[in-house]
Amino acid sequence: MMQGDTNRGGATTSFGFRDVAAGEKSALVRGVFDTVARRYDLMNDLMSGGVHRLWKSALIDQLKPRAGMHLLDVAGGTGDIALRYHDAGGGHVTVLDVNAQMLSVGRDRALDRGVTSGMQWVVGDAETLPLADATLDAYTIAFGLRNVTDMDRALGEARRVLKPGGCFLCLEFSRVVLPLLSGLYDRYSFSVVPALGARITGDADAYRYLVESIRRFPDQAALAGAVRAAGLDRVRVRNLSGGVVAIHAAWRI
Repeated sequence: MMQGDTNRGGATTSFGFRDVAAGEKSALVRGVFDTVARRYDLMNDLMSGGVHRLWKSALIDQLKPRAGMHLLDVAGGTGDIALRYHDAGGGHVTVLDVNAQMLSVGRDRALDRGVTSGMQWVVGDAETLPLADATLDAYTIAFGLRNVTDMDRALGEARRVLKPGGCFLCLEFSRVVLPLLSGLYDRYSFSVVPALGARITGDADAYRYLVESIRRFPDQAALAGAVRAAGLDRVRVRNLSGGVVAIHAAWRI
């Protein structure tokens, strides 16, 4: 069952290739990221050969940060998107993550770079955002939407907190659209990534879950449909690296 196909009344949702009770997933995901928090960014570099930096730069380029903008970056614990936004001239950013250890890494990174203002670090859930209606200029979520329990609820929350005209941007792993790349990508994902995770973080299972969660996540068209169903408009999809990842952009009208 896909994320977003569930409700809380005894429903199940996906945790990698397993189906688990919907009420259990959040704790399971927190456990994964508790384990890998301190090595998370290093693993991103190693797994992608540094290409994740280009993907995130593409997200920021599409966002077009400006000084008066208020951004909510969801599942942004280590501060990767927030710091790029800051460096690109963005205004205030609220970084929200369900995992306190990831946020601790992000705060430390910001302080190490001398960024002491303009960033707020909040422990919170994408499905129940602790923000008022129509208060944000932009919402980003990078490699986090597939980890929520109820995707539709999270998308609905994104629309709720955006001002009219506010921008939604989701950077997420998607479906490879190049046939020759697809097989190589699968072999790399299921053999190399868990082994690398075991060596760098000591936890192969965490990265096995991450690989499996990508395969259970909706493809480009299905995610675009879910974004529209949440009430966001002018949905656009941009494939990067042959569809290994995609940026979904939309606006609250």
